[in-house]
Amino acid sequence: MSTYVYGITARSHPALPEGLTGVGEPARPVRILTQGDLAAVVSDAPEGLRPKRRDLLAHQTVLAEAGAAGCVLPMRFGNVAPGDDTVIQVLDERADHYRERLAALDGKVEYNVKANHVEDAVLHLVMAEQSELRALAEANRKAGGGSYDDKIRLGEMVAGAVKAREAEDAAEVRRLLEPAAAAVSAGPQSTGWLLNLSFLVARDGAGDFLETVDRVRADHPHLELRLNGPLPPYSFVEPGPAEPADVTAAAP
Repeated sequence: MSTYVYGITARSHPALPEGLTGVGEPARPVRILTQGDLAAVVSDAPEGLRPKRRDLLAHQTVLAEAGAAGCVLPMRFGNVAPGDDTVIQVLDERADHYRERLAALDGKVEYNVKANHVEDAVLHLVMAEQSELRALAEANRKAGGGSYDDKIRLGEMVAGAVKAREAEDAAEVRRLLEPAAAAVSAGPQSTGWLLNLSFLVARDGAGDFLETVDRVRADHPHLELRLNGPLPPYSFVEPGPAEPADVTAAAP
């Protein structure tokens, strides 16, 4: 029987609620595997597991119940090991890393922020900022819309200005939000958003972070900001003493 892993915690973590169940149909009982001063929250893994709503919610529920009593390193949905012995072996081999991450993430949650342009608003903004664009648009208007080449040229210039603004706005949002977080992790770039960042935030300082997000949203009406959280700190489980390039500690 393979083993489904929900998260990693300290062996001293308080006991989980009695009768807690996780993924599968019927739902598998959740149990604890220990190695040294570490523990893994696991259950038997069902055959043919797929990211169905019931199992996604079960995964989140187990992490919420475990995280309510102390720090847990959350594993993403679908983390399956060949068996209990493999999980115990990984706990042993990566003990230093897991201890460091548990200390770093204790009392912290993740907020994901995505940003995109409000199309009409950003077009108005780039036209207002760039006199060359305004002049060409006005010339085309006076010429009854302009020639085909003039229309193409204007469209290409506007698209280029909006693209440049995407990079500027992404950097600006990160600069404004980063000081309110302990660390930042860049998400996948192929999401259709101009910015996709996860912020590690102290649970008792979340109010300050949320206020900062509201200020950024109010001061940049040409941006759509989507906030998701608080979440278990999924994006910060792996970074440790040797961090990947897309994860950085935020400015103090």
